[in-house]
Formats: sequence, C-alpha cells, structure tokens
Amino acid sequence: MAPTRSRGFTLIELLVAIGIMALMAGLSWRGIDGMARTQNQLQQRADQVLTLQAGLSQWAADLDAMVQLPNTQALDWDGRALRITRRSTASSGDGLLVVAWARRNMDGSGQWLRWQSAPLQSRGALQTAWAQAAQWAQNPGDDDKKYEVRIVALEQWKVFYFRADAWSNPLSSDGQPAAPIGDKPAGPDLPVPEGVRLVLTLPAEGSIGGTLTRDWVRTTLGGGKS
Repeated sequence: MAPTRSRGFTLIELLVAIGIMALMAGLSWRGIDGMARTQNQLQQRADQVLTLQAGLSQWAADLDAMVQLPNTQALDWDGRALRITRRSTASSGDGLLVVAWARRNMDGSGQWLRWQSAPLQSRGALQTAWAQAAQWAQNPGDDDKKYEVRIVALEQWKVFYFRADAWSNPLSSDGQPAAPIGDKPAGPDLPVPEGVRLVLTLPAEGSIGGTLTRDWVRTTLGGGKS
C-alpha cells in the first residue's frame, strides 16, 4: 500500500485565518468598549440622580426646620437666593442656622449651591449671618465659599409662594416681599407662605435634563391641604 503524506496549511490559508481572527477580535473589542461606555454613562446618570435627590431632600429639610421668631425673618426670596432661618438638627442647644440656596456660574456652567452659617446664639449673630447669606449669593468671598456645597448643574430656577389659594411670584405685590432684618417695620410678622414651589431647569446636555417641579407644604398647615 502506498504511504500517505500529511498535508499542512498553505500560506494563503494561514493569512486568511489570521485575517478572520483579527476581524473577530476587532468586533469583540468594539462590543466590549461599547458596553464599558454604556456602563459608565449609566453610572454617571445614577450618581447625578442620587445627588439631585439628596439636594431636594435637603431643600425640604431646610423648609421643614424653618423657625419663626418675633421680628425675625424666617424666609426670603430676592430673585437670586432663597434664605431660610432654621433650627439646628445637631442639638436643641446649638442655636439657629441661616441657610441659603442660589445658582451661580462655575467652570463655565450654572451650578445649584447651598450655603450654611455656623450655629448662631444671638440676634446680632443672626442678623450678620442673614446679610452674609445675601452677600454670598451675589458676590461671594473666599471665606463664604468655604461654607457652600455644590449640588447639581442647573440652567435656571424659579421659586413661587402659595398664598390665598394661588401660586404667585414672591417679588410681586401679591407676594408681599419682606424687608431685611433691622429694616422691618413694626407690627405683626409677615406670614410664611403656605407652600413653596421650586422649578429647576436642568441642562439638556447632561446625564439628566429637563424641567423638574418640587412643591413643599408647611407641615403645620391644616385644613386638608396637600
């Protein structure tokens, strides 16, 4: 019987096989890269959603902890910042806090920011912190920035008060804007609105975008309002 001779691969067959393997490797890499990009985008979106939720929770907590004292402003919106006089959550003996919310351009984009004073034990310190909060919203110094926290990117925002069964602009005549502490006329304290509406416009180019509306109702409000 004639002996058989084993036949190996030719050079062309090897080149074809290598080309197919290279093509499959390239397609696999593109798939893995796409999955990695998608996972990164989902993680960024999740982080921004959690940060926004934390900011909205803090916003509601500040309003819930609002304190109304005689001849003292508890809430004020001047078109640039919302200032709140609130109690401290650390201890009842720590005094009061002044917090402020504002939007400012930072690093080429608008940012929603929160500022908080140190615990306050006297009316004079409260007046100083109230004025400092307004200054922080307009032209903050380096010391003021130490007490601010960046929340999320923000294109614009609006605030409305709920009074007399209707939402109105706090700066309008119906909104009855309050005078600063020290300039407030004698007489009964200006009423705190029954509710505060927050309207945030998030940038469309971010992970989350669009308009978000959040309503807050005074916790001591009765009459079945919600």
